[in-house]
Amino acid sequence: MTSQNIQSKTNINAILLVICLSSSLVPFMGSALNLALPYINDDFSIKASLSGWIPTSYMLSTAIFQIPCAKLADMIGRRTVFIWGLILFILFSVLSGLAFSVESLIIYRFLSGIGSAMIFGTSAAILMSAIPLEKRGQALGINAATVYFSLAAGPFLGGILTQYWGWQSIFYVSSFIAFLVLIGAFFAIKEDWKEDKKQKFDTMGSILYALGLSAVIYGFASLPHASGFILLVVGILIMLFFAAYEKKQINPVFNIRVFLENKVFKYSSISALINYSATFAISFMLSLYLQYVRGLSPQDAGLILIVQSLMMAVFSYTSGKLSDKMSPSFLATLGMFVISVGLIGLCFIGETTSFYFIIGLLVLIGFGFGIFSSPNMNILMSSVDKQYYGFASATSGTMRLVGQSLSMGIAMMAISVQIGNIKFSSDVHTELMYSMRITFIICSVLCLFGVYASSVAKAK
Repeated sequence: MTSQNIQSKTNINAILLVICLSSSLVPFMGSALNLALPYINDDFSIKASLSGWIPTSYMLSTAIFQIPCAKLADMIGRRTVFIWGLILFILFSVLSGLAFSVESLIIYRFLSGIGSAMIFGTSAAILMSAIPLEKRGQALGINAATVYFSLAAGPFLGGILTQYWGWQSIFYVSSFIAFLVLIGAFFAIKEDWKEDKKQKFDTMGSILYALGLSAVIYGFASLPHASGFILLVVGILIMLFFAAYEKKQINPVFNIRVFLENKVFKYSSISALINYSATFAISFMLSLYLQYVRGLSPQDAGLILIVQSLMMAVFSYTSGKLSDKMSPSFLATLGMFVISVGLIGLCFIGETTSFYFIIGLLVLIGFGFGIFSSPNMNILMSSVDKQYYGFASATSGTMRLVGQSLSMGIAMMAISVQIGNIKFSSDVHTELMYSMRITFIICSVLCLFGVYASSVAKAK
């Protein structure tokens, strides 16, 4: 092997390490914060209807800015945008730990989401540009496994951090990890991969996209109030106008033609959206259930929730390697079907359900998610030409974040209907049980639609 090949291999491994560590930041913080929410609720005396906005504000801003940031990265360089995203993430994560009220915490979480949009709008595109074609499935599998190991570590470590050092320590630990990633990015990532140097940034399209998506997500989360229905309708109308506007643009921020004309890309994106819409609220609702209804400590609740993420980590790596050798469409569809079975089982959880039964369902869902994620990502990224890697990466991330936001919207809607605008406590455990059951029933139905969407997304 020549010294150039050795250097190239070393550089690829270094880039993979940096991207994997950056991908671990959000899932670790998100899953850890789910365990810390009861403590944050108590510290700030947060009402039930407002509690969900602590994670949702972050996901909303990440979803809004991810595609515009990816477009910007194609113009000025993916490395540049990636590094600045890390800097913003570090700054506002530290400020989140220093938050003096729930309002300031929600604002800082929203602003840190902009940094995350810059990171995740470029990370998969950097991987796809740096990794050879025959190794992409494996690299994406490793990256997905890192995400799910972080999800697994989040509840356990988050429970310990919250119990002994307070919920603020979660933000400080995440900031420290991001700082290490920032140092690694300076040395490991050498190229900027500018694909659209001469194009103009689509400012009007970006504004329409941000307004429409914000109205849809905020409106959905505000249901069943009248303002929620109004915002949802307005948001849908803006998004329809946005699609018509983008179709006429020479340099659109969102290439609607790729989405409409590329069947594989379209359906794999939709299946990812449905998958996250159906699954993200699971850990949020079970965290509340285990602590408020079953009386577990954050650490003990984390030990139960860790099971799903561990299964996701193990099988996402395995399925990523398999997707290089067999049909990724079959693997993704199988994974979605297994998740739907697990979600149906969660609908039957009661106040005295055996923890072993709950753990068994989490094992099933984690297995299904692991089988789905890497193959679906492989299908999506491989369905477009090199010049659209940034767009595909950002679209994938946006589908994930919009799906997670909608999933939280489902949970918040159920909580609003059953519990209302009062403070969370063990006194409302009956209402919380009804909220959880409504959430899981809706998610189960969604997941069955996802099975169909995944089955028609045939890889090239």
